[in-house]
Parts: sequence; C-alpha cells; structure tokens
Amino acid sequence: MDREVQFIGQSGAFLDAVERASRAAPMRRPVLVIGERGTGKELIAERLHRLSLRWGEPLVTMNCAALPETLIEAELFGHEAGAFTGATRARAGRFEEADKGTLFLDELATLSMGAQERLLRAVEYGEVHRIGSSRPIQVDVRIVAATNEDLPRMAAEGRFRPDLLDRLCFEVITLPPLRVREGDVYVLADYFGRRMATELSWEEWPGFAEPVMRALEDYAWPGNVRELRNVIERAVYRWDDWERPIGHVQFDPFESPWKPPAPEAAASPAQAPTVPIAASPARHDPDSISDLRAAVDAHERTIIEHHLTKNRYNQRSTAKALGLTYDQLRHCMKKHGLGERIAS
Repeated sequence: MDREVQFIGQSGAFLDAVERASRAAPMRRPVLVIGERGTGKELIAERLHRLSLRWGEPLVTMNCAALPETLIEAELFGHEAGAFTGATRARAGRFEEADKGTLFLDELATLSMGAQERLLRAVEYGEVHRIGSSRPIQVDVRIVAATNEDLPRMAAEGRFRPDLLDRLCFEVITLPPLRVREGDVYVLADYFGRRMATELSWEEWPGFAEPVMRALEDYAWPGNVRELRNVIERAVYRWDDWERPIGHVQFDPFESPWKPPAPEAAASPAQAPTVPIAASPARHDPDSISDLRAAVDAHERTIIEHHLTKNRYNQRSTAKALGLTYDQLRHCMKKHGLGERIAS
C-alpha cells in the first residue's frame, strides 16, 4: 500500500465513507469495500486495521487477481512439502501470516468457486487446511475484502457464493467516485501539485491557471484519484516556470500525433482512406422520416455524444470542437439528458 497517500477531501460523500470506516474499525466483523478503480479501497482497508484493536498485528494484503487460479488456494491457505509439483517445502499461507491481524483481499470477485468455498469455511469456523494436510490450523483473522464488481448481482447469476457474501457483508463501505465529490478535485490537485513542486525543489507553488482548473473540474476522471494524481504530477514536472501558474495539462499521456494506429483501423497503401462509422453521425433516408423535429433532435444528440466521447467528456474541449460556448453545450446536454449519464 502507498502510505504516502493520505485521505484528502472535503465532500460530504467522501467524509461519510471515511466516517463509516472509522466506526467499523473497532469491530471484529468482516467489512466489504466497494468502489471503482482508483477510489482508495486499499486506504480504507488500512484505516480499518490501524484504528482497530489489531493495529499492532500484521496487515497482510493479497490481490486475488494477480495470481493464476491454480496458485490462489496455496497462497491463501499454504501447503505442505510435496503437496504438488514444485512444493519442495512447507509454506504458511496468508491466513496464517495474518493471524491475530487483518487480511485484506483485493479483487475479491476474481476468486474461483473452489477458493470461495474454502474461504467460507475459514471465515465461518476460523480454521484453514494447508494443501496436502488433513490437520486444521486455527487462525484469528479479520477479513477486509474489496472489489469493483456488483457482488449481489454475481451471486444471483451463480458466479459468487451467496453464503460467502452473507458472511462478508456485516458492513459495506461504498466509496464515491471522484466525479461526484464536489470540491475535491481542487483540493486534491493542490495537494498533489504542491507535493510534486517540493520534490522538484521549486521555490514557490504557483498554482494552476484558471483554464486548467476548469478543465480539471469538467473532466470525468474514470481512473479517479489515482488518475488525478498522475495527471497533476505530470503537469507540474513538465512545466518549466515555477513563477507562472501551470497553464497546460494532458489527461491522456498516450495521446500523440505519431501514435500508431490500431491494426484494424490502419488502411493499406492501396486503399483509399475511409472514415470510421463512429466518426460521422448516422444519415437517415429522408423518405423514412415522419417526424422532422424528432429526427433533428436525434441527429443533434448523436453529434454531441460523439464529440463528448472523442474529447474524453471534457465539456469545454467539446464545446470548442463544436463551435459552441460552454453554456450552449451545457444547455444541449440538459436538453438531451446527457448530463445525468456522464455523471453516473
């Protein structure tokens, strides 16, 4: 876990999630942490451990998605020497390592059904069996698990054990995405910017120019706080004059006029260049149109959606590309119900 990153934010949604974690920390019960990538699930897990009575014991982390299915059970529960090919000596699993402490299972939804069954027994009875051993080992472990999946839906579809879900959901902390944390983009940008300026030995912190701050506020942040941190640190280190506010920010580090085209999009030299279907609005047969106003509205919505996607939902860039003012674009988005979809 990145212990340099702290809880930074002032929005009510964010503070409510942190407060819920603080209240759940002293309990001995399992906790599920739900949230999109980059929202800070691992930081909540660390908070749950540090504020609990187990704070002096191990906090053991396991990313369930980082290991092949054949090794997950051996990692979780350990194995005896000779239990399988390559097991030359006995090895304790993560449960034994976390005895008396906390075991953080990241990407919980990627566990196989077999591993889920064994995890259920460990949670319910407090005992594990090393692979190749018939002797149970008693452990006292608090489980904190995290995922960005809809576990109730997975359980209904038969892809996650409902009984395991019941055991793990004593408390569920759902972290809000950055795009709904009102005011937190500025707070986080200032924090990460100042820290990067210190790392670069700048004499002063100039802050961000107003157009940059508007762009940061308008961006949808699909990668949440982790993406924001990268964007801000990249912008600061690329800026050469610490006496002037930072006036440029690049959201997509891969964006370049020399970026190799996707294989399926690359045209052969003998072919004339073609326009991708998504790059131009759909054309309608005039004879098929019986409601002109509805057809015009649908055409306008298609154009706006296309340019929003092309500009990574940066509304000011989209407005500029369409020759609109920012307020005109916002009016069009409201008219077509696009604002609610982008903010969700």
